[in-house]
Amino acid sequence: MEIDLGEMLTPKRISWGIGLIIAAIGAWTSFYTIQAESQGVVLRFGKYVETVDPGLHFKLPFGIDHVEPLLVKRTLKQEFGFSTEGASNESQTSNPPEQEDERSMITGDLLTAVVEWVVQYRISDPELFLFKVQNPEDTLRDLSEAVMRTVVGDRTVDEVITFGRQEIEDQALEELKALTADYKLGIQIDQIQLKNVNPPPSVQASFREVDSAKQEKIRMENVAEGQLNKEIPKAQGVADQSIETAKGYLAKRINEAKGDVAKFEAVFKEY
Repeated sequence: MEIDLGEMLTPKRISWGIGLIIAAIGAWTSFYTIQAESQGVVLRFGKYVETVDPGLHFKLPFGIDHVEPLLVKRTLKQEFGFSTEGASNESQTSNPPEQEDERSMITGDLLTAVVEWVVQYRISDPELFLFKVQNPEDTLRDLSEAVMRTVVGDRTVDEVITFGRQEIEDQALEELKALTADYKLGIQIDQIQLKNVNPPPSVQASFREVDSAKQEKIRMENVAEGQLNKEIPKAQGVADQSIETAKGYLAKRINEAKGDVAKFEAVFKEY
């Protein structure tokens, strides 16, 4: 038995078929899911409509609504002067030539230092993050580098490399927070952490010698202080012993003198 396609593919059936296909596509594109660590920014013909929380949601089909998911509850990071494998976002690291420029800095005493650091941040306002500034994470990298160069440039190389690290982190954090708020990046800065901070490779040997000499000085001072603390109690003990001996001799002489006086008085009385 032959099938007549002409009889089966009538205009009515074709219309029904097209309608079912369109309905299926419409149903398929009407729902979306936002994952647990994210929020979704709903765009209608490219214009912002709303921000939705995690879960299953409905949207207008056929590309009328577009949803941009953003990881708002995950801590992101940007690395400066170095890179680690497995970057979680495109702006996490820069290319090697840029890394060399990022970590080379001038200190306040016109010396150079190699500074590597990490910025940890979160997307705090999805609408601002997507629409206020073009490429907000690239802007964040520029701001972070500018802030770090300013903070390092206000300190000596000894402060940068040794005892001033915590102060540098704190000041850079406050200044970067203020700038991201001024630029309305929709980003919350959580932490700035200095990683490797060293003198330039060409002078690292000299810096190590200086640092070794400082450590030796501190060691000798501690040894001297320990010896001093040992000798002072010893000398105090000898002095206390001499005082007690002198007191005993004094008491003995006084008693002997009293005995002589008593003896003399007895003889005098007999006389």
